[in-house]
Amino acid sequence: MHNSNLDDSSLLRVFSKLPISHHLSTSLVCKRWLFLHGRLVPSLKLLDWHFLESGRLFARFPALTQIDTVPSSCLRLAPNSGVLLSFKPSSFFSLPISSSTHDDDDLSSDRIHQGLHLIAQKYPNLRRIAVFGANEYGLATLSDTCPTLQELELHCCGDLSLKGISGCVNLQVLKLTARMDGGFFTTSVVVSDIGLTILAQNCKRLVKLELCGCEGSYDGIKAIGECCQMLEDLTFHDHRMDAGWLAALSFCANLKTFKLRSCRSIDSNPGLDEHLGVCPMLQELHLERCHLRDMKSTKSLFLVCGNVRDIVLRNCWGFQDDLFALASLFCGNVRDIVLRNCWGFQDDLFALASLCRRVKLLYLEHCSLLTTGGLESVLLSWKGLQRLMVVSCSKIKDSEVTPELASLFSVLKELKWRPDTRSLLSADLEGIGMWRKGGNFFTSLKG
Repeated sequence: MHNSNLDDSSLLRVFSKLPISHHLSTSLVCKRWLFLHGRLVPSLKLLDWHFLESGRLFARFPALTQIDTVPSSCLRLAPNSGVLLSFKPSSFFSLPISSSTHDDDDLSSDRIHQGLHLIAQKYPNLRRIAVFGANEYGLATLSDTCPTLQELELHCCGDLSLKGISGCVNLQVLKLTARMDGGFFTTSVVVSDIGLTILAQNCKRLVKLELCGCEGSYDGIKAIGECCQMLEDLTFHDHRMDAGWLAALSFCANLKTFKLRSCRSIDSNPGLDEHLGVCPMLQELHLERCHLRDMKSTKSLFLVCGNVRDIVLRNCWGFQDDLFALASLFCGNVRDIVLRNCWGFQDDLFALASLCRRVKLLYLEHCSLLTTGGLESVLLSWKGLQRLMVVSCSKIKDSEVTPELASLFSVLKELKWRPDTRSLLSADLEGIGMWRKGGNFFTSLKG
């Protein structure tokens, strides 16, 4: 039967059964199929703000529930350029490079407001949106018109702009970015205790909150902890918090996951230990690309996170013997330990992990100073260890594995043992004579 005899609903059911990899090719058959495929697209990253203002976005994709407008609004350059520059580390946008820019392409606050007004009118069932530089009125339009909005990303929206999300009663996930680094330019606004308090009082159903480059202090974090009783996941990225903010973390009574990323310091003056408190429900602590040289602030962090069960360290600097001893002493309930790219982790430092008697999972990757003997001394002290993963740790050798350690491996539920892939490769190649043949080959080339 010819496809023109099928109604739209029947064709949509057929298209929905196809693999996603086939959607592009089938959408190019005819205009009708093109627009029908647009109705199957739930999420979109907008690259051109004119596509929104012209109305083509709504005609082409009428059923969007997730939209990211940041790439089209954070920077405007000439559209006819031949070179494309993509910032992979920041993952914010890709933009064309041109020798000239146009003033009429710059997005004003009013244009962003009008664009958000169109989005709210055309997509009342919107569930997630990411916006850049929105004012109070643009966010208010979204919150009043889209009652199902659950996830929101705000880039470069200051304290007063946050008044606009007061109507987002069902908001559960919020990412608030005050500082945005695009590689050769930086855009930033101020998000202080004022904005954090407005956020806490109006978004009481938050489950996950990420603060990037935000300022604030004890009062702002306390307001979030007291008002957002459902908050389970809190992330600080490159924070600018004032001294003493860490003591307010204990007000987050139901917090389960706490993450610090790219933080130059934790807390410059956390105060007395007896005033810090403890997060009673905390289960996971993640530290990534953080400076941990300050003994006092790191100690205070482990005190507040005393009930944590999982500790994940990635690319952290300054983690010395004394600091790891504090982590082992104050976080005695730790079950899972993940260490990645911790180059300064030596045997005497790792030996302090034996204080954590309840460890069931250990993951080591690129811990280049840890030896087989240092690893064995700790593993044999953990009677409840069930899972072990060792990857790319160059000083841990297969030849140095003792019978006691081998017997421990035999009773583990999961074992991933690839400590020195280079030595394994060398052994395999030596067995087939590859090194000798390769050497003769290159020698002949030189001759």
